[in-house]
Amino acid sequence: MKNWKILTLLMAMMVLVLAACGNKEDKAKEDTSKDADKSAEETAKEEDAGIYPLTIAQPDGFKEVTLDKMPEKVAVFDYGFLDTLDTLGVEVTAVSKKVLPSYLNKYADDKYEDLGALKEPDFEKIATMKPDVIFISGRQGDAYEELSKIAPTVYIGLDNTDYVKSFKANSELAGKIFGNEDIVTEKLAEFDAAVAALQEKAKATDKKALVTLGSAGELFAYGPGGRFGVVHDVYGVPAVDENIKVEGHGDSVSFEYILDKNPDILFVIDRDAAIGEESKTAEAIENKIVSKTTAAQNEDIYYLDPTVWYLSGGGLVSELEKVKAIDAAF
Repeated sequence: MKNWKILTLLMAMMVLVLAACGNKEDKAKEDTSKDADKSAEETAKEEDAGIYPLTIAQPDGFKEVTLDKMPEKVAVFDYGFLDTLDTLGVEVTAVSKKVLPSYLNKYADDKYEDLGALKEPDFEKIATMKPDVIFISGRQGDAYEELSKIAPTVYIGLDNTDYVKSFKANSELAGKIFGNEDIVTEKLAEFDAAVAALQEKAKATDKKALVTLGSAGELFAYGPGGRFGVVHDVYGVPAVDENIKVEGHGDSVSFEYILDKNPDILFVIDRDAAIGEESKTAEAIENKIVSKTTAAQNEDIYYLDPTVWYLSGGGLVSELEKVKAIDAAF
């Protein structure tokens, strides 16, 4: 009986020892896992810190910008760049809310500060925000000097003479600043593939196209080298008129002009709809004169998404959507 009690006591002691060893092993594994996670975080921080201070070259008329560290308070006027930052998962502090593209409507939330109108920034409010960086494009050109006194101001406007190059450069800059270069590489590869597929379709057709913008009942045409010249210059869609004036607001044209040029495909961008005004574009386009064109008779008039084409060009999402929209015509 005594031996049985001793044996039971020994077995109990062994169970306690094994349990203690198991707890130590589990704790050791847990500590190792935590150390690995901590090491990964520290490595990422070190890699991000490694590119700072980061100096950003600027085009003529804008001063070189140096960022000492990754910006935390980010103010963005340009919707295309906001599109890109959103795709990269960057937490933005402030945007211009007046005419937000519908697919970026989450930024209308009160958690995001309002920078004021695209062409009329609220300087006093922006100064109070104390942003680490402000991203602007052409619409804020006149406000640049004042904004640059508040915080480092980076111009990321697009160059229509080399549209895709400037779009890619802006995307890569965003990836570099915020440490998301892999995502940018992946998205740009998707864009390149879509463009290549569209170029093949455009080569295989003899259809010629005209890109127009409607505003308050008036029509403006855009050709190669112009604001929406990417349709011809990059996508390879033949232009019905190679001699359209390269004007920022387009070349004002009549309905008779459209009939005379007689495009096989007519693309229409509705500026009124983009900026939230009552649209008169469809009413203006769908008339007896334009109805005689090949585009109208073959039902090849396409109304392009105005928020993407007029407001948020140059974004990782918007540029791919633009390719898809033109592709649909073929």
